[in-house]
Amino acid sequence: MLKAIAKRFIVLIIIFSHLKPLIDSVFKINSEPAFRELALSVFKYQSVANVVYRKYIEVLGQDPDNITEIGQIPFLPIEFFKSHQVQCKSDGKTLNPILFTSSGTTGSIQSKHFVSDVSVYEKSYLKGFELFYGNIEEYCILALLPSYLEREGSSLIYMAEDLIKRSKNADSGFYLNNYDELTLKLKALLESGQKTILIGVTYALLDLAEKSLIYKSDEENLKNLIVMETGGMKGKRKEMVREELHAILCKGLGVDSIHSEYGMTELLSQAYSSGNGVFNCPPWMKIRIRDTNDPFSFLPPNKTGGINVIDLANINSCSFIATQDLGKVHSDNSFEILGRFDNSDIRGCNLLVQ
Repeated sequence: MLKAIAKRFIVLIIIFSHLKPLIDSVFKINSEPAFRELALSVFKYQSVANVVYRKYIEVLGQDPDNITEIGQIPFLPIEFFKSHQVQCKSDGKTLNPILFTSSGTTGSIQSKHFVSDVSVYEKSYLKGFELFYGNIEEYCILALLPSYLEREGSSLIYMAEDLIKRSKNADSGFYLNNYDELTLKLKALLESGQKTILIGVTYALLDLAEKSLIYKSDEENLKNLIVMETGGMKGKRKEMVREELHAILCKGLGVDSIHSEYGMTELLSQAYSSGNGVFNCPPWMKIRIRDTNDPFSFLPPNKTGGINVIDLANINSCSFIATQDLGKVHSDNSFEILGRFDNSDIRGCNLLVQ
């Protein structure tokens, strides 16, 4: 027992001295071998530094020293974020700590994500945005996120607020329920040729789509508009299949496709879809599909099962999470969200039932 404790202590000292280079390596991944190698390094660190994750591995009867391939790494059930503080031990140099909480539904237990260094989250969403959309300074960012603005602790609001600031566009900003003002702002921006991203919680975008219907004669200008939905219905409207939802949004807002963002409180990275509900991850994030009847077995491409997420940006928490989402991965590593497990909490991030 004493030898095991001493070993963990030595490993922590060694890893803490190399933690910054390890974090920097996350955002420099450029190949599958590099991802696998770094994932194993992050696992070795978290299996020692994260008490909750370490105990979970022990309950499974696994020895981290015997895990030498990425396919052997255990995934922590996401429910632990509701009952435990899933966080790596601090090295005494904690920077910019912050607590993110899930929205949940009335009476449900919130997930809590203790982020010891929020700058890592900032690097993740800024680099991710750049990879998928280019320079943030070229865009006007309009955020229609009423459910998130009305509470504290939203990681989505933190990201949107920072993107708005970094866009350096005076018209960027948040909107609550002032749809008429937002419609006029959108029209003016498009007429000026300004590239614009409207990111909105799904039910609010539906409200806007039903009220606007002004863009049909503005087809050329609409090429500069990206509509991105996230967050689901939040109990405000009945759930809809993606095809029906996107058809209504496209018709009401005049665009050809609806982009989507897949992220959650427990993660520090986002995947994006440019249409048809097919998502792609940044290089430091990967989706694996587990068998719904055997959570420790994984399925081949195009088979539906539970979504497991590897998010290497989540280095100070847990990078290997088994979610309650259902989906499938394609052979090119893109993926789709197809719903949620029965009896799991309904929450956002594009968890639309197919």
